Amino acid sequence: MKRLNLPHASAIVALASLMAFGTQVVFALLMLHLFSPTEVGEFSLLSQIGFFWMTLALAQAPLRLLANAHISLGASLREAVHTSLQRGLCLLPLTLLALWFSDVPLWPAILWITLLALFQMGWMLAQSLTLRTTNPWHKALVRVLPPLTAASAAWVGATLQSTAPTLVLSAIGGYLVGAGFLVPLWVTTSDETPPTPIPEPAQADKRSTGLRLMHTLTDALLATALMVVWQRLYGAQETGWMSALLRVLGFVPALVHMAWAQVLLAERAATPSRSSPLTPGRLALGAFCAVALLAFFCAMALQQHWLDARWRGIGSYLVALALWQGCACLSAAFSHRPFQTGRAAHYSWACITLTATQASVLLAPLAWDTSWSASHHMLAYALTSAVGLIGLTSWMARLR
Repeated sequence: MKRLNLPHASAIVALASLMAFGTQVVFALLMLHLFSPTEVGEFSLLSQIGFFWMTLALAQAPLRLLANAHISLGASLREAVHTSLQRGLCLLPLTLLALWFSDVPLWPAILWITLLALFQMGWMLAQSLTLRTTNPWHKALVRVLPPLTAASAAWVGATLQSTAPTLVLSAIGGYLVGAGFLVPLWVTTSDETPPTPIPEPAQADKRSTGLRLMHTLTDALLATALMVVWQRLYGAQETGWMSALLRVLGFVPALVHMAWAQVLLAERAATPSRSSPLTPGRLALGAFCAVALLAFFCAMALQQHWLDARWRGIGSYLVALALWQGCACLSAAFSHRPFQTGRAAHYSWACITLTATQASVLLAPLAWDTSWSASHHMLAYALTSAVGLIGLTSWMARLR
C-alpha cells in the first residue's frame, strides 16, 4: 500500500469542522446558560424526530455519493434529491406516529419537524457533494456557516426574550443556510454532459436499496427511540441533561467520519500504511482521548460551578456517554474500509445487529419492571454500545 499523509481536502474539512465544533460548543453553552433543561429537552425531542425523518429519507445517500465517485456529480445530485423527497413523503405517517408516542401537541410540532428535516436533508447532501468539488471555500463554508447561523440566532432570540421557540427556529435557520449550498451545485451541473461510461471501480457502494434503507431505518429508529424513551421514562429535564452532553461529546466521532472517512472515499484514496504519520488506529486513539478530555472539562465545569445549578444533573451521564462516544470514534476511523474492500453489505448487517442489541437494552425498562435509575440505564446502554463498537472496529481493522 502506498504511503498516505493527511489529504489536503481532509485538512480543510478538519479545520472547518473544528471551527464548526467550536460554534456548536458555543451553541451548547448558550443552551446551558440561557435556556432551561425543559426547553432543551423539548427541542432535542423535536430535532431528533426531524433527524429520524431526514435520515431515513436519505437512506445513506450522502455516503453513497462519496463511495460512487465514478458517477457524475449532476446525475448523483438529482438522483439523490428526487429519491430522498419521495421516501420522505412516504415516511410522513411514521413521523406522525413518533409525535403521537412522544405525547407532544401535533401542531405546530409537525411544522417545525418538517422544516428541520427538509433543510437538514439539503445540508447533508451539500456536505457530501462539496467534497467532490475543487473549491476549498465551499468545503469549509458549508460546514461553518450553518452552526454559526444557528448559534447567532439563538443568542439574539434569548437576548430579546422572544416568546417564539427560539432553539427550533435557530436550528431551522442554520439548516436553511446549509441547504442553500445545493443551489449553485444544481445550477452548474444542469447542463452537464453525460460522462463516458467507465468500468465500475473496486470502491463502490453495491448494497441494494432495501439493505441501505434497512440500515438507515434501524439507525434512525434507535437514535429517535433514545430521545422518545428517555422523555417518556424520565421526563424532559433528564432528556435535556442527556441530550446536551451527547451533543457535545458526539461531535468528535462525527468529525472523524466527516474529515477522515468521507474524504478518503471522496478522493478514492488508499488506506494508509502502518508507517504513515496518520493511520486509522492512531486517529482512533487520538479521537478517543479527545472525548475523554472533553468529558474532563465538563466535570471541571461542574465542580467549579461554571454552569447553572439546573444543569448539575449532567454529571451522572459523563462516564457513560464518554465511553460510548469514545468507542464510536474507533468505529468511525475505520468506517471507510468496508466500502474500499467490497464488504459494504457485511458492514450494514453488522451495524443492524449491533443496533438491535442496543435497542433491547434501551427498551428493557418498558418491557420489564426494572429498578434502574436514568444514570444506571444509560450506563448499561453505553457498556453494550461500547462492546459492540469495539467488536465492529476489530473486524474493520482486519479488512485489506
